[in-house]
Amino acid sequence: MSGRHPQICRKEQGTESVVAHLLNRWTDKCFGHLNNWLKGCMDQERPLSPRRGMPSPRIMKEKFKRRFLSQFQDQNFDRLTIELERIAEAAWDAYAHSRKAARTRKAGLGYADPDYDLALDWINAVDAIRAAMNEHTSTDGPHRILLINGSSRSEHTCPGEMSKSYRLSELAESVFISEGVEVELLDLSRLTSEYGRRIHPCKACFSTSPALCHWPCSCYPNFSLGQVQDWMNEIYPL
Repeated sequence: MSGRHPQICRKEQGTESVVAHLLNRWTDKCFGHLNNWLKGCMDQERPLSPRRGMPSPRIMKEKFKRRFLSQFQDQNFDRLTIELERIAEAAWDAYAHSRKAARTRKAGLGYADPDYDLALDWINAVDAIRAAMNEHTSTDGPHRILLINGSSRSEHTCPGEMSKSYRLSELAESVFISEGVEVELLDLSRLTSEYGRRIHPCKACFSTSPALCHWPCSCYPNFSLGQVQDWMNEIYPL
């Protein structure tokens, strides 16, 4: 005979009702918080302030140095213990004092606060974007197109074979080139196969306030947290 045992069916139905009940309670609670927040926004006499309460991510010196030095596992580093210890101390100092930008200069004319210390990395990214904009808006050059291979699969890492996405990108590239179109191929599989290639995640600054979100992004690099080598500063001008 086909069919399922009635006791099993009743048990599953009971579990589903419990899950549905918990989801309803969670939804009601979320909407309750949302309604309270909206009422606060509409109350002109109540100043808005960022919601805080998350535990601090700061770590102690011992844990910091252990994480920092964990990248130097190759045996060739064994004879550089003293030097690495000095480097770890310097890295800790940058972390302890939250020195996000390694090199800065005064913003100067054209900025709301000319005396603000702007990161040189951000300034260089802005200059590269402006140069690319001038090139892209020029009517004298050829047509241009950007192809993106979004697959992380690569023959140079664990899979040992190129992805279908990359092969399709190559086919598209050859077609565009044959039509006289200038092609730039952005291969995101480099994130898994090339040393130092990283794209750090968005920190969702815009969700707090649009004023916190900059073009190009000013969240990275953050040298105090080791959030460096962000590929986006090279991708923006493409």
